[in-house]
Amino acid sequence: MKVKDQYISDNFALYNGDCVEVMKGIPDNSIHGEGFSPPFASLYTYSNSERDMGNARTYEEFMKNLGYAGSELYRILMPGRIMWFHCMDIPAMKERDGFIGLKDFPGELIRLFESFGFYYHSRVCIWKDPLTEATRTKSLGLMHKQVVKDSSMCRQGLPDYLIAMRKPGNNPEPVAHENGFESFIGEDEPIGKTVYSHEVWRRYASPVWMDINQSRTLNREPAREQNDEKHICPLQLDVIDRALELWTNPGDTFLSPFAGIGSEVYEAVKYGRKAFGIELKDSYYKQAVLNCKQAELECNSQLHF
Repeated sequence: MKVKDQYISDNFALYNGDCVEVMKGIPDNSIHGEGFSPPFASLYTYSNSERDMGNARTYEEFMKNLGYAGSELYRILMPGRIMWFHCMDIPAMKERDGFIGLKDFPGELIRLFESFGFYYHSRVCIWKDPLTEATRTKSLGLMHKQVVKDSSMCRQGLPDYLIAMRKPGNNPEPVAHENGFESFIGEDEPIGKTVYSHEVWRRYASPVWMDINQSRTLNREPAREQNDEKHICPLQLDVIDRALELWTNPGDTFLSPFAGIGSEVYEAVKYGRKAFGIELKDSYYKQAVLNCKQAELECNSQLHF
């Protein structure tokens, strides 16, 4: 296992290295759940490392590189369990792609992971404010002036997607909720076990999540370097919470192969999972260690309260 650095505690382990190389040291069928945001093809620049999957000459080269991780993710996941990932459609640009439109990145990822044996399990659309996107991206398709000029070029805003892929086979350790959905929800939920569980399940089972708090993320600022792109942001913690609650048990081993600043590992630790994270970029890895140490402290303090 080739890593530049590592941090291992009782509740989590973080590795600063290439996720494909690190995963090769993980035994077959040993991980209960996997969750991540993959590199967004050539849209964003994360680092200048030759091992960075986003540093590909073409879209096809990027998908080939990601495939090396896909085969390992399939191998190490327990049968019947879920790998989930966060993604979105990628804008196509005139100067880069030859046209203005969208590329079906979620569909490409589904087909890639299916090629390794995963089943396409489910997809959630996560609502985002189109005005916020228009302000941030200055996209032609979201500009009000384009409605006046020629609305044939107007489009809808780009939501996020949470896509779940399932490894074939019978799950040897069912993810049971005998007491309903209690762990990851707020204090304003209705009282009463049956109603409580049913109302929360209706929200989780909805194909569109309208209630995700877009600002509830880990702070990325301490991990940013001078040449980082400004629009890269961590996954919302609400999304991670629901995925963990739906598809893993307390005590399960959970893997985040593109850990970033540690969002998935951070939440997994807070809610009693044993978490592994792998991150190639040094500054992100160092911040992930700090974040996950804090989650562990908070978890231990609650246990001793």
